[in-house]
Amino acid sequence: MLIVDGSFGTGSGTVLRLAVCSAAILGEELRIFNIRAKRKPPGLRLQHLKSVLTAANLCNAVVEGASVGSCELHFKPDRIRGGYYKVEIGSAGSIPMLFLAVLPICAFADRPVEIHVINGGTDVHMSPTINYLKHVLLPVLSWLGLQADIEVKRYGYYPKGMGEAVLKVNPTGKLNSMNFTERGEIEAVSGVSVCTYLKERKVAERQASAATKLLREAGFENVEIEVIYDFSNELQKGSSIALWADSLCKSKIGADAIGALGKLSEIVGREAARKLLDELHSNATVDIHLGDMLVMYAALAKGSSSYLVRSITEHISTNIKLCEKILGVDFKVKSIGKIFEIVKL
Repeated sequence: MLIVDGSFGTGSGTVLRLAVCSAAILGEELRIFNIRAKRKPPGLRLQHLKSVLTAANLCNAVVEGASVGSCELHFKPDRIRGGYYKVEIGSAGSIPMLFLAVLPICAFADRPVEIHVINGGTDVHMSPTINYLKHVLLPVLSWLGLQADIEVKRYGYYPKGMGEAVLKVNPTGKLNSMNFTERGEIEAVSGVSVCTYLKERKVAERQASAATKLLREAGFENVEIEVIYDFSNELQKGSSIALWADSLCKSKIGADAIGALGKLSEIVGREAARKLLDELHSNATVDIHLGDMLVMYAALAKGSSSYLVRSITEHISTNIKLCEKILGVDFKVKSIGKIFEIVKL
């Protein structure tokens, strides 16, 4: 049985997601306690509960302690099964975080998987935007052999949510190693700027223009940001922008930002651009958020993998130590000047 202290490292939902995901893939029972011990309030929130239950459905797991507020969980998985799964979050809880929780599991299913999530948040704070996952994470995973796509049916924002998206995955059964150690030249910067029921204020265009201006002033001339005026969710107005840079090493370097009441569209665009520039000026091959997402995939891939990040965040450190503990793999972090190389041995 896997026994995990949920207060380890970040003490956040990241520990829960990685532990449940690992148990499902290994086919081993899991007991996790002190769930989200370093968050207020601790224990399972609705979006974490929905992630656990979705993972359980994928592997026909027996689960004890699956309720809002629970600080301990027992998870006994069976075989991972593909097929169609519909999930309702019922709040502005993050759809991208749910997808992140189950995507590695889907890679080892016995047939294609479709996860259809309704009534959640596609673009909410403390979470990557749905377009970051679609345009940054999934293209990188395709180089590892995992083919997946996200269809956004309805954008959803805080506080009502009401978003809807579908994750489709073709299982691979195995993952290729990655070697992103030489970034090379940046070929282009792309992006998606979206707003829902805010066309009259040209919110999406203003976000894109502000981001483009800042990036070009920094010397990146080849910038193309798609502007989307969305009318999918009349109950919840909102906006977001996701940016990514393509390099010669075929990795992605991304950043995003989310609009809020009283926050100027230009500020949102510049916020995303500044985040991206922080990454580009560091000569990293992946951004820090992709860097923590890739730890699990590197651990599961056959052979050695490596990539460069500008900083070892608490999430990256926690994921590395948990993967070493649960999956029995070894990582090495090497300082190379002002950046860091993460190597799965």
